[in-house]
Amino acid sequence: MDGKFFVLLRRMRYMAVVFVMVALLLAAGVFAGQDRQNERQIMGTFTVYTTLPPEHAAILAEAYEDLYRVRINFVPLSKEETDRRLSTEISAKGKSEAAMLLTDVGVLKKAAADGYILPYVSEENDSVADNFKDVGGFWSGVWYDPMVFAVNSDYLKNIAVVPDSWRDLADFTGARIGMTDFMAADASRNLLCSMIGQFGDQAAYEILRDIHPYVTQYAKYLSTPVRQAGMGEVDIAVASLAETLRYMHDGYPIKVVYPADGTGYLLTGTGIVIGQDTKTSGAAQNFADWLLTDEAQTVLQNSGFYFLPVNRATIAYKSFAGKNLLLWDNVPNFSQDEQLSFVDRWMKYIRFGG
Repeated sequence: MDGKFFVLLRRMRYMAVVFVMVALLLAAGVFAGQDRQNERQIMGTFTVYTTLPPEHAAILAEAYEDLYRVRINFVPLSKEETDRRLSTEISAKGKSEAAMLLTDVGVLKKAAADGYILPYVSEENDSVADNFKDVGGFWSGVWYDPMVFAVNSDYLKNIAVVPDSWRDLADFTGARIGMTDFMAADASRNLLCSMIGQFGDQAAYEILRDIHPYVTQYAKYLSTPVRQAGMGEVDIAVASLAETLRYMHDGYPIKVVYPADGTGYLLTGTGIVIGQDTKTSGAAQNFADWLLTDEAQTVLQNSGFYFLPVNRATIAYKSFAGKNLLLWDNVPNFSQDEQLSFVDRWMKYIRFGG
């Protein structure tokens, strides 16, 4: 009995080991099959150089991969780094690692002038207004972000006249004003250069000099003046519309006033980089077109990013209350040195009163 019992026990142990090994092999096969299936589902991949904040890029990449099984490798760079990397790569190899640019229009204009991007016209970007795209098709805007006045709602109820122009804001004595330092953010520096391009040096600096005594703080971030307006710490904020809409959707008591005499804005757009094979270039073009759709706008807005679309065929564009906002499109393309010189003059003669 004892001998038979131990033989039976050994057999049971053996069968248990075999069972476990078979289960592990089956599991490994299942997981390997799943991995292969996941790889089969990815229909392509390409690289995009972008000046967008990494969180914006990540949201777009994840959504596009989920929807279309195309993986996008975003490489966040500054404007200067983007230009430098394109120049270095294309000079050395005739092509870049990037198939597409998603960046500020200034970078796109330089890339087009240097011959680094290809003309591309589609049904989607054909619906973009001429002031938001290159006449030769070398680049197209996808969204823009103008500077506006974000006014505290309670303050608005207690004033008889609402300042709705830059000169009105300068003459509107007594209001507490919040704005971002012109050195701190591209949107702010662009506003300064836009004002100079639109009004001329003397008139632009006069407006800013008259606004200066009422500025409670020159903030480091675009979001700060909007938050201050929403919390009643300032009455009026000179602010990015995207930041203003974000705080409004979060329930802050703010109203938007669109400057009647126009305003500066940052335009983000796309360009297809030279040197890629047909499949990769085609995938990049499809992504560029998708960025012009309501679907892309929904992805951004669901994550709290409210940029204004340039595609007039979309519902997002048609429903935007400020789509007829006057934008300063006749602004010269000031060089980097000129822009810094403008900021230096403002700091010396206005902010610090030298």
